[in-house]
Amino acid sequence: MVDMRRLHKNPSDPPNIPDLENDVVAHDQPNKFGVNPLKLMGGFIVCLMGLSVLFSISVIFKDFSPNSDSNIWNVADATRVLDMAPPRDLGQEDDPLASFVKHKKKLHSSGFEHDDKLLNGLLSSLFDEDSCLSRYQVASYRKESPLKPSPYLISRLRRYEVLHKRCGPYTESYNRTVAKLRSGELTKDDDCNYLVWVSFSGLGNRILTLGSAFLYALLTDRVLLVDRGVDLDDLFCEPFPEASWLLPLDFPIIDQFKSLNQKSPECFGNMLKTSNNSSSSSSSPYVYLHLVHDYDDHDKLFFCDQDQSFLQNVPWVIMKSDNYFIPSLFLMPSFEQELHNLFPNKETVFHFLGRYLFFPTNPIWGLISRYYNSYLAQADERIGIQVRVFDTRVGPFQYVLDQILACSLDNNLLPEISTNESFITSPENQKSKAVLLTSLSSGYFEKIRDMYWEHATVTGEVIQVSQPSHEGYQQTEKKMHHRKAWAEMYLLSLTDKLITSSWSTFGYVAQSLGGLNPWILYKPENETTPNPACTRAMSIEPCFHAPPFFDCKKRTGIDTGAVVPHIRHCEDMNWGLKLVNPIAESIA
Repeated sequence: MVDMRRLHKNPSDPPNIPDLENDVVAHDQPNKFGVNPLKLMGGFIVCLMGLSVLFSISVIFKDFSPNSDSNIWNVADATRVLDMAPPRDLGQEDDPLASFVKHKKKLHSSGFEHDDKLLNGLLSSLFDEDSCLSRYQVASYRKESPLKPSPYLISRLRRYEVLHKRCGPYTESYNRTVAKLRSGELTKDDDCNYLVWVSFSGLGNRILTLGSAFLYALLTDRVLLVDRGVDLDDLFCEPFPEASWLLPLDFPIIDQFKSLNQKSPECFGNMLKTSNNSSSSSSSPYVYLHLVHDYDDHDKLFFCDQDQSFLQNVPWVIMKSDNYFIPSLFLMPSFEQELHNLFPNKETVFHFLGRYLFFPTNPIWGLISRYYNSYLAQADERIGIQVRVFDTRVGPFQYVLDQILACSLDNNLLPEISTNESFITSPENQKSKAVLLTSLSSGYFEKIRDMYWEHATVTGEVIQVSQPSHEGYQQTEKKMHHRKAWAEMYLLSLTDKLITSSWSTFGYVAQSLGGLNPWILYKPENETTPNPACTRAMSIEPCFHAPPFFDCKKRTGIDTGAVVPHIRHCEDMNWGLKLVNPIAESIA
């Protein structure tokens, strides 16, 4: 077995500095005091270099105070099975910058590192890097992507940032528009109009719907403001420079958000029911969009061009959703050309929106970077396995474990084990794979870990299996639970190959952020392992679980998954819709 500890450089080791004494001893002799002047000079230079290194690090570390909550993974729920050493205490390295410095040294020698911190122009350069370390550090944790944002998308993002700065919270335009909302005045402000996203549902759903809301705001020249809910400001860095996207807590109707539903008089669907002309404008200072999975036929008219006009003169649109509804925006003729210009490659929509909007805050980036450097960085290949089981009983379940192994082995993601107990491979040129498994249960991780500990692989590869957490059950309103969940989504996005579970927005977020075409585990029926166990995704895009099946022109039902070549039904939910790129080959 390979002792993985020898692959880790001790952070306290001194830098590799040339031995200046040996360089000069043959050219000069000690003076009468027995001291070599050049030795003294060499020592002085070494001291200066050491001081320079310390000064540089002190500048990098300035003003960073890790949140005490960042140590929630102090004792990781993972076992380093290669050398049977005890799990590393991730809290020993409190500052994620320390991980990053060491990480950069390793990547520089391996050729993995690239310096495109702005992701080909996707990101603005106007941020203070210390305020959100992940924004500019994450580029060196990923291989450089072949996917590039269109120049038009970049220009529209810069234009939106200018709009957001001019109209954001507590600007003159915002204050004026809020005053009209508070007084009930119906006059439209031609300067700034707003889309307010209401925090709703689980974390994966929130991330996908927030990305959907931002694209709709971009298409309609609205300013996106987000309801922070219980923890949104704790999870994500501010995405727009010089202005916040957080809805102020003194917003006039913020206390009414929870009570807004399909029966509310301000609901878009209700208004269309009572309006004689759907092309007329609303007479309310705000309109509520109910785009939750239980929305009715009138709510779904949001996706029809002729009914969109109802919203054009409304300064405040309040949106609640638990769906990734972007595929249906691509079926609207009024948005068709703009969306084509923004995303010539149709399967990269959330890939770019997600990489633009969602960066972990510093405490969560500390969790991610420490875990990555401890358990994933040294491997030749990283395999992510995301397990979501919809069985309400306590697992693990054998049929799920069999499915995970069947998918992994049949698609050569993991190697077979040897039945020869005396089979020992040579450590020379031995390749390693790090498996990152995420699940509410620890049982699947333990079984796979023990399998590769107790048996050698037929390929000679060394398999390391780890799991960051096992929460037992989904805890939607718990702050710590969401921190761990967001960190694990992001860690999965940093892997090289990915297995995900059907119907899981957790997996959708990871695959899209990582630009990964996952193998999707079919949803088991009757506690039986499906055969085949999984299928390869046709694109890296998430699935829209509850799309409308409606022809807006003919006002009749239609299969919206067969209208255009770049929208198909999902692999894991045959009534869902997802974006694909029918021209280019799928990403391997």
